[in-house]
Amino acid sequence: MNVILLGLPGAGKGTQASRIIEQYQIPHISTGDMFRAAIAAGTELGKKAKSYMDAGELVPDEVTNGIVKERLQEADTAQGFLLDGYPRTINQAEALKENLKSLGKAIDKVIYIEVASEVLLQRLSGRYICANCGETYHKIFNPTKEEGVCDRCGSTQFYQREDDKPETVKNRIRVNKETTDQLVNFYKDEGVLIAVNGDQSPEAVFTDIKNAL
Repeated sequence: MNVILLGLPGAGKGTQASRIIEQYQIPHISTGDMFRAAIAAGTELGKKAKSYMDAGELVPDEVTNGIVKERLQEADTAQGFLLDGYPRTINQAEALKENLKSLGKAIDKVIYIEVASEVLLQRLSGRYICANCGETYHKIFNPTKEEGVCDRCGSTQFYQREDDKPETVKNRIRVNKETTDQLVNFYKDEGVLIAVNGDQSPEAVFTDIKNAL
């Protein structure tokens, strides 16, 4: 079973990816892992990717697509795979389709974990940290026992990382939503998209994914 996992930041992809690979015994393939493996193996494409990464530049599509194609030819993908974080763009989706066709493979299902932007904003911007001891909390999922007082050290001073501030999170969601929507429409047209309601418990989301697969 060849599966792609789609979802905006905060949708719970990491949790569901772990469950899918355990349930179906297929490798979890993420872009970062592929880059690291290709660089460690010293492949031509790995060396090219490293030169861009060392310069702080984005790795071009043709290099990324080539590394993915190499990875999908490895023996552990014979019974299927779970792609996470790739494709990110329509160009990559089209290249993946062609590369899989040349390998005699195709994508069976694209699971899109759908969560409203307001819910994602709540999830991602709720984290705050004790300025004294560094203990991490979340306004909704892990608040302090006594409001405004750190459970661990009793401090009343807290801060938010720049990444967790609502305006930063809002922008991150907006940018990701544009590209994700394009991919959702692409795979809808391909007839392989399954949208799953991600605004449920992780167990309920996984039940829906299992039913879809």
